[in-house]
Amino acid sequence: MGATVAIIGRPNVGKSTLFNRLVGKRLALVDDTPGVTRDRRPGEARLGDLRFTIIDTAGLEDADATSLEGRMRAQTEEAIAEADVVLFVIDARAGVTPLDAHFAAVARKSETPVILLANKAEGRAGEGGLYEAFSLGLGEPVAISAEHGEGLAGLYEALLPYVEQVEEEEQAAKDEADFSVELDEDGNPLLPEAAPAGTSERPLRVAIVGRPNAGKSTLINRMLGEERMLTGPEAGITRDSISVDWLWRERHLKLFDTAGIRRKARVQEKLEKLSVADALRAIKFAEVVVVALDATNSFEKQDLQIIDLVAREGRALVIAVNKWDLIEDREAAWAAIKDAQDRYLNQIRNVQIVTMSGLQGQGIDRLMEAVFNAYEVWNTRVSTSRLNRWLLKILTHHPPPAVQGRRVKLRYMTQAKTRPPHFVVFCSRPEELPESYTRYLVNGLRQTFDMPGTPIRLSYRKGENPYAGKKKKTR
Repeated sequence: MGATVAIIGRPNVGKSTLFNRLVGKRLALVDDTPGVTRDRRPGEARLGDLRFTIIDTAGLEDADATSLEGRMRAQTEEAIAEADVVLFVIDARAGVTPLDAHFAAVARKSETPVILLANKAEGRAGEGGLYEAFSLGLGEPVAISAEHGEGLAGLYEALLPYVEQVEEEEQAAKDEADFSVELDEDGNPLLPEAAPAGTSERPLRVAIVGRPNAGKSTLINRMLGEERMLTGPEAGITRDSISVDWLWRERHLKLFDTAGIRRKARVQEKLEKLSVADALRAIKFAEVVVVALDATNSFEKQDLQIIDLVAREGRALVIAVNKWDLIEDREAAWAAIKDAQDRYLNQIRNVQIVTMSGLQGQGIDRLMEAVFNAYEVWNTRVSTSRLNRWLLKILTHHPPPAVQGRRVKLRYMTQAKTRPPHFVVFCSRPEELPESYTRYLVNGLRQTFDMPGTPIRLSYRKGENPYAGKKKKTR
């Protein structure tokens, strides 16, 4: 695992910029607006030959524990408790503020070692704040510029002893564990049988998306059994797409909590645009996407647009109707859901819908069973022989319509790839085939080969004319 390093400090001192610098990617949202980061976000950091886990946290603010800022501070305190060392960041250009001094006192009381960083120290403007930092009682400050990558050599020297200590302790524990490995008759270690999707080497990537306030973060907290994500009655709390590891019935998953996706016309602020873009990126990199709907107001236009987006991206899909505990007449509500499914989800027929309550923890096992079922369907592969036998039956009972008196000939069919299933039909004049016949073939594939609720790709290729290029004989 390696060492865990948490970045803390008051809002807008450059914590997320430093986080992005150390992970080598623009993972965390960065904006001039204070308080952009809310949940704690982990990442794999590299600094020279050092490898460690870095955690970006919300800005520390002195606020009531029940307020949003207070709940953000509680998330930061959790990160401090889990970390092996803390990077306390101040703004060298602004100098030491009363808020810096207040939280420096809190950091000194913590058992976790603290390294003081004076960020934005490039040029003369930061010299005054660098000297003021000594007054915080956290030792000699390290002058850095996260934006320009200056001072990282000093940060390396400060982190080196802590990272090495953790690595030595983990190596010692590993050496001790090696003596307890069970061996077979030949003295070789007994290895576990190959696991399906969801192994520790390759966890299943599951993104949870939906409109704001659909209960996505609450659901993930209930799955993890802890208040890992910041939640509350306010809509739009989550901004970054946060990934967390979870073990369900010996299967490893990487869950992605995402910001709520509103209608494009309503997204005006730059920060919300960044949050939505981060959520869309999580969909692209996920293997299974769970679209969370609010049971009290499900299948709104925006819900359908999100579902359509997931289908167009070709991800395996499961629909979770959350807040089911608030529904009194469940029979009527379920009938309305099935009616909406039949009317609006023709492009992904028979997609799995799970009713649940993230707050009460109801239906989580059924949801995860649906997730793994959707993943298996997403990986479906059909042999070429079965496909062509099916195609022959289709052409016998319902051939493609004639265009200008000439029939389009479907000659051969094969599966090009999976994830999602993609089929290729070799035919004459594919441009003449109507869209309705393509939908007919897709629905037939879905029903015959048992592929409910997954996107299916169907494309056509025109066979080469064996007589093309040959000269016509003349008498």
